Amino acid sequence: MSQVITAQMVSALREKTGAGLMDCKKALADAHGNTDEAITILRKKLGAKVDKLAGRSAKEGVVESYIHLGGKVGVMIEVNCETDFVARNEDFRAFVRDLCLHIAAASPVCVSRDEVPEADLAKEREIAAAQVEGKPPAAVQKIVEGKIEKYYSTVALLDQPFVKVPDKTVKEMLTERIAKTGENIQVRRFVRYQLGT
Repeated sequence: MSQVITAQMVSALREKTGAGLMDCKKALADAHGNTDEAITILRKKLGAKVDKLAGRSAKEGVVESYIHLGGKVGVMIEVNCETDFVARNEDFRAFVRDLCLHIAAASPVCVSRDEVPEADLAKEREIAAAQVEGKPPAAVQKIVEGKIEKYYSTVALLDQPFVKVPDKTVKEMLTERIAKTGENIQVRRFVRYQLGT
């Protein structure tokens, strides 16, 4: 017996994911009305759409700043998109403000793992290997790589759990915004200032 897909179910899923109406309806039908399964289906589908958008030029956007209460931490970020229409959209601007808050709270060092200096990675690998000395070489390799993955989630913005939605990374939140707007969105750069450091 198949689950009846109501307009309210489609609307609720669309609100959660930002996907198109037909995509939401099809995902709910494929998931037999299970919203969690439908979200997973959409995330898989929208991920492919995001990959297609990644090559497009993003030259519009906003520069946003945030000064934390007490004036001891400040953040400035540049987030780019393809059109001025999206750059002026309140949802996009709210997301950029949330990124500022995230950076103030989580203290990332760089935008992506590609930007982590190789010297820092080598130092972390050396420390991790010293901590598991005496174990079989295959185990050491796996443990070291696991510790490096964890290190990325402390220094690379896109790899960090998003402060407002801890079960998703910043990259996953960004991917959702890309799918919702239908445009390539990139966190170009940021700077975080903290008094006394």
